[in-house]
Amino acid sequence: MKNFIYAICLVALCSFAIPTVSQVNISINIGSQPLWGPVGYDYVRYYYMPEIDVYYDVSHRRYTYYHGNHWVTRASLPSRYRHIDMYRTYKVVVNHAHPWKNHTNIKRKYARYANDRSQRILRDHSVHRSYDRYEKKHYKKYHEKRHGKYHKREKNRRWHDD
Repeated sequence: MKNFIYAICLVALCSFAIPTVSQVNISINIGSQPLWGPVGYDYVRYYYMPEIDVYYDVSHRRYTYYHGNHWVTRASLPSRYRHIDMYRTYKVVVNHAHPWKNHTNIKRKYARYANDRSQRILRDHSVHRSYDRYEKKHYKKYHEKRHGKYHKREKNRRWHDD
C-alpha cells in the first residue's frame, strides 16, 4: 500500500512538473493596417507604391526605399517624398518576404498604376458603407415623397457597395 501511495504521488508530481503547451498563433493584421491602405484584404505584409518605388511593412510600420546604392528601412519617409499623399497614391499588396529583392519584376508588373487614383481606401470605405445602409433604408420613403408612386422597377433595384 505504501508503494502505491508513492507511485500516485510521483505521477501527480510529474503531471505538474511538465506543463502542456497548446497555443495557436494566427497572424491577421486587420486592425493594424493604416487607414490609407486599400480595401479588401484580410492580411497584408507589404504595400508597394509604384508612384514612388517604396515598400511599406504593415506589421512593423516601416518604409523601405532605395537610397544611394542600397535599400534602407526607416520609420518615416525622407523629405523628398513629402509631396506624396498616401491616401491618393495607389498601393499594391505584396505578401512575400523582402519584395525589394525582386524589385525589377515588381516594378515592371505594377508601373502602370503609378498615377492611378481610383483605389478605395480603408478610411473612406467605412463612410461609404454607412451611407449605403442609410440610403437603402430610406430610399423608398424618399422616392415616394419626391416622385409620388414607388415603381416596381425601383423596388427591385440592386444595391452595390462600390
